[in-house]
Amino acid sequence: METKLQQEINNVLKVFPEYWNEDTLLKNKVIEDVRAYNESLIEALLSNDLIKDTYSLQLSSGVVFKVEDFISMLRFKNYWDNSYTKYTNEIGLTSEGKYLNYNTDVVLDFPHKDSVLEGGMTKEESQKKEVYYHNVIAKEEIDTLLAPKVLMNAREYNKNGDYKTNTFTGEDNLILKGNNLIALHSIKEKYNEKIQTIYIDPPFNTSNDSFRYNDRFNESTWLTFMKNRLEIAKELLANTGNIFIHIDNNESHILKVLCDEIFGGENFVEEYIWAYGSASGGRAAGAKPVNIHDYILHYARDYKNRKQFKQFTPYSEKYIKDWFKYKDEDGRLYQRRHRGKDKSGNNIWEQQYLDESKGVPLTSVWTDINQVYANPQAYKKENKSTSEIELEFGNSGQKPEKLIKRILDMTTEKGDIVLDFFMGSGSTASTALKMDRKFVTIEQMEKQVDISLNRLKEVVDGKTSGISKDVEWQGGGSFVYAELYNLNEEYLHDIQECQKTNELEHIIDRMKQSAYLNFKVDLEKVTTKNEDFKALSLNEKKDVLIQVLDMNQLYLNYSEMEDSQYGISDSVKAFNHSFYQKEGDTDE
Repeated sequence: METKLQQEINNVLKVFPEYWNEDTLLKNKVIEDVRAYNESLIEALLSNDLIKDTYSLQLSSGVVFKVEDFISMLRFKNYWDNSYTKYTNEIGLTSEGKYLNYNTDVVLDFPHKDSVLEGGMTKEESQKKEVYYHNVIAKEEIDTLLAPKVLMNAREYNKNGDYKTNTFTGEDNLILKGNNLIALHSIKEKYNEKIQTIYIDPPFNTSNDSFRYNDRFNESTWLTFMKNRLEIAKELLANTGNIFIHIDNNESHILKVLCDEIFGGENFVEEYIWAYGSASGGRAAGAKPVNIHDYILHYARDYKNRKQFKQFTPYSEKYIKDWFKYKDEDGRLYQRRHRGKDKSGNNIWEQQYLDESKGVPLTSVWTDINQVYANPQAYKKENKSTSEIELEFGNSGQKPEKLIKRILDMTTEKGDIVLDFFMGSGSTASTALKMDRKFVTIEQMEKQVDISLNRLKEVVDGKTSGISKDVEWQGGGSFVYAELYNLNEEYLHDIQECQKTNELEHIIDRMKQSAYLNFKVDLEKVTTKNEDFKALSLNEKKDVLIQVLDMNQLYLNYSEMEDSQYGISDSVKAFNHSFYQKEGDTDE
């Protein structure tokens, strides 16, 4: 049965024969004209009271048509006989390239499965309205969103300090600041099938993630968020490569099904249980059983060709005490193992020395690596701040370097490239640098970027922490830091950071000059000269401005770098030409 709103929209659009093919609405044509701000169409729509009330914002200075809301309705809601939802088995619900109603296998189905979710944020406490782009219906928007971006503020860090750089080579380690989905697509061509090992510690989809990632997604949104990133991650993996995904018990099992679809169930290697502590302190509170372990899902790009090295865990103190009871004349501990009798009936004993033993073969349950927690009280005498202590000793969100080392020992050799696109506090990059592996790591939140840069500078300088003693780290190495070139991202960040109304007014002044907006409005009339806007709280004003920004224009596309309107410097151009240089090209 037609709804009242459907009837009203039908009545308005029937006046425009160009939008119809017999009784079928040409939605894409309508969307194209709405985006082009076709005055006749928009005036006709707003002349209807019900449509106006549903898809406009009434201000004292005039009416703002909610273009994106109207387009979203046309795209996704079941208003039309040829609608998206009528064909959910044809468009929007696929697995491994097959439409679900033609798929004979068990698959994971969820809303927005075939959409792209940008996700991510720049400030821990702030969130923005998430926007979905459907792979078929919004292909143009997705192509723009995921096109390679211009990189700026490139600096190289080594033992001599840090300085601007105009070049990037395949030997450089890399830290990228920006949205990780967009950054992954920006490095796609350069690192395609070159990454040996990926380790990620993504948001767990809980309300208490330690570094407060944007992890309060509902389940379908979180799955879309993960799917988008794991699909591009697979493309970056070498044929011999491996990926490790760190997760807790909230989403581990449904993530396993998603990973089976993306990587193939035949490429599943193992699920490791990292038992990181004991039931004490805050962990012991509550009626539920105490959770003291996480999961690490391990997949290969190609199971038969994966790179793998057998690992061992050290003997426990009790095992050493019980079995390595003997000492030779040099004081070396050894155990005796009975190997039978010789022809004369004499016992044959084999000596196994402790210092020559590799330990116990690695199992899928890791109990020998504890999570380390900062204790500010214990280090007051050293006049260290809480953040400095957390950086050195870890906290509930920082993964121990020993944990990362085990993973890299299992699947990499010196010189291999390691990727972590949820950089956090930089544990993966720090461990890789100390183990003489190359790394690529990505982070959007400024606090985490600052922590990681400081940490890695100290690693380069030779500071002893984490696995430094185990690998006899003396310092050295280098890395390059760069940022995705901000367009609207700059405004998004500034709006989120704003604490006072007068600061917001300065941002609005700048937005008038160069921000990319979702719809054409006189920003001055909508904001500073509008009494309704002035009456809003600071947070409400910030929300209005964030919604006005075009989230598809957060960063500058590399293809537009030469456009004079952006005023890109020669040094930035030089770095980008160096970074994106295709094989066989020569420097300009």
